Amino acid sequence: MPSATGSASGKLPFVVRVLAAGTFLMGTTEFVIAGLLPEMAADLNVSVSHAGLLITAFAVGMIVGGPTMAMATLRLPQRHTLIGALAVFALGHAVAALSTSFTVVLTARVVTALATGAFWSVGFVIATTAAGPARSTRAVGVMMGGLTLANVIGVPIGSFVGHHTGWRGPFWALAVLAALAAAFVGRFIPRTEQRAEVSVRAEVRALRQGRLWLALGAAVLIMGGVLATYTYITPLLTDRAGIPAGAVPLVLIAFGIGALGGTAIGGRLGDRRPMVTTITASAATSLILLALIPASNSPVAAVVLVFGMALAGFTVNPVVTSLAVRLAGDAPTLTSALTTSGYNTGIAAGSLVAGQALDSSLGLTGPALVGAVFAALTLLPLIALALRGTTAPSRIVARHTTTAERETDDASATATAAR
Repeated sequence: MPSATGSASGKLPFVVRVLAAGTFLMGTTEFVIAGLLPEMAADLNVSVSHAGLLITAFAVGMIVGGPTMAMATLRLPQRHTLIGALAVFALGHAVAALSTSFTVVLTARVVTALATGAFWSVGFVIATTAAGPARSTRAVGVMMGGLTLANVIGVPIGSFVGHHTGWRGPFWALAVLAALAAAFVGRFIPRTEQRAEVSVRAEVRALRQGRLWLALGAAVLIMGGVLATYTYITPLLTDRAGIPAGAVPLVLIAFGIGALGGTAIGGRLGDRRPMVTTITASAATSLILLALIPASNSPVAAVVLVFGMALAGFTVNPVVTSLAVRLAGDAPTLTSALTTSGYNTGIAAGSLVAGQALDSSLGLTGPALVGAVFAALTLLPLIALALRGTTAPSRIVARHTTTAERETDDASATATAAR
């Protein structure tokens, strides 16, 4: 019979879907700001470029705050950490929606990013533990599917609502939905403590493993490659491919659908053939981005290649995330947080280099070339990891036991003692 932590039928536990809903909200809040910047800048009396700090602040908060919050909450029950993170997430959005000060809104974004980092780091561990080793990558794929689904549904809806109600409308909606998600987590995450002993020293010791850093390096590079191109895709589509500005959101939806499909593919194939899947997908991403440079003169080819870029690039993400958590052995929480930081580092680095390429003689095709190089470089840590092997060390996972299981264990112990 299915439960919150397992399923006899082979399906993923329901708790994984609940966690995916949380990542959907957090993915929406990270990316929806881009579509609301002009309105927020005017309302908060700052320039659009200055308002862009709201995006940077969130990324920095995720890079730094994820590992920090993972360590700060390490000895807390995982269920309490998730509920607390969602509560802070909701409160941060409510404070921002009530404020007329840019400084307050910026601070609320940083606090929200810290809560997001805590949720992701603990959520990945719970999802992989509940799913079991045979389905861990699939569980990560479903959780990350919430993030990619945010780009397909959450961000367009948030932008649409923001243009009609003002930017505060989406913030209030996210606050209410986060509060509801906290209630769901409280309902479906088991009320049991971790059986394994958690240790800050063990978490830090896990970082000494070279294979772990290869997986993290792949996470940084593949995300840097895809987002380097995606950040500046609009001028490429309008000025080079000749696609009307009004049709660009439809192309971005196609990108989101490709990302969702890639995450699903990686989740399905990654448990059986992790290295073949990631190496093939990374090589395909690089080739697609290279093809985008000459083919972007054609609107049809440009749209197809943007979809393919997302499909191939996002196939890598759930696999390397699952590998990193698996290779961490007894200490997966900090590693999970570092993986999230790695993705955000890739976003920041890829976008920065792509912006410089855009201003260079390369022009509109510069970001695509940068993306192709990043994706090709992803092959280096992946091939090295394949050569060294991906067998995980022995691991005592944070196993959650039900009341019935504890009663059974107690009964067995009593019978053994009587004999």
